[in-house]
Amino acid sequence: MTSNTNLFSPVQLGSYNLPNRIVMAPMTRLRAIDSIPNSLMAEYYAQRASAGLIVTECTMVSPLSNGYINCPGIYSNEQTEAWKQITDAVHQKNGKIFLQLWHSGRVCHPSLLNGEMPIAPSAIAAVGELHTPEGKVAMETPRALETDEISGVVQQFALGAENAMKAGFDGVELHGAFGYLIDQFLEDISNQRTDKYGGSVENRARFLLEVVEAVTKVWGGNRVGIKLSPSNTFYGMGDSNPKETFGYVIDALNRFGLAYIHLMEPNPIDLKNKNVMNPVVPYFRKIYKGNVIANGGFDKETGNKALANSDADLVSFGRFYISNPDLPQRFEQNAPLNEPNPKTFYGAGKEGYTDYSFLEKVAS
Repeated sequence: MTSNTNLFSPVQLGSYNLPNRIVMAPMTRLRAIDSIPNSLMAEYYAQRASAGLIVTECTMVSPLSNGYINCPGIYSNEQTEAWKQITDAVHQKNGKIFLQLWHSGRVCHPSLLNGEMPIAPSAIAAVGELHTPEGKVAMETPRALETDEISGVVQQFALGAENAMKAGFDGVELHGAFGYLIDQFLEDISNQRTDKYGGSVENRARFLLEVVEAVTKVWGGNRVGIKLSPSNTFYGMGDSNPKETFGYVIDALNRFGLAYIHLMEPNPIDLKNKNVMNPVVPYFRKIYKGNVIANGGFDKETGNKALANSDADLVSFGRFYISNPDLPQRFEQNAPLNEPNPKTFYGAGKEGYTDYSFLEKVAS
């Protein structure tokens, strides 16, 4: 059964009534300087404030989460104060913005951590390379967390949530996707622990649920979301039974009354593995009782279709938002879209960041 709901329909998301269902997906852009947000980032996010909701780029909850050069943090007073210029700029444009809380876990390198080893649930290296001060290098085998250390990492997420509130955000999203620390605990290819955080799906989900509980104590469930990627294979990720693993987690999340869960469909690279789930959102939609944001390869037509079929309540867009700061207006007017330049996705400066044209500038 289809409905009349589309990308331009208002929606209640937790405690907020959003004017549309178009979400700016979290995207790593690496414009922070020494982990401190800046005025260029404020301009970038404010340009995109017509989204129903903005979710920021992944933001470090501790110094040991530094997976990328020039990634922002939320664990210090200086970082927290610097984020205020960004939330203020978005709110001046009547936008809503959630901060994405992130720990990279094993997707890191000692040269980004002043020589310390990355941490992870198990001493299993991620697959791939990272850009570091030493150049592009393969990721090293991380240090497995001791059981009594894990509660401290949970508290790092809670502190990040507290700082996000001080910085003026409207809520937070937990990054439980794409092979980072929360996902590393959850999936059995990266978690081979034998304590209460490993083995059964209940044990592997324990860290994720402890983080959710800690962060919802700060914000209340209705201003917290979480992003999950049941089909991601990047960084050597995977699970032997994703329907069981993520089905358990998503059902368990129902009790927290979250603002939403944010689910990634597989990327083209994931589909090379014949065992990945495809599609993701319609399957887990039947399990989750709250709002679902669909992410991954959507355009206006397929986004509207997902909403009309009640597969999702909102749709997030990534690459389109890089090059189209006024994406809702372009969708509404069926206007042409600017093409993004992949060479400027990451790095310093406004090129490919804040210099994409708006509709009125195209028409003039």
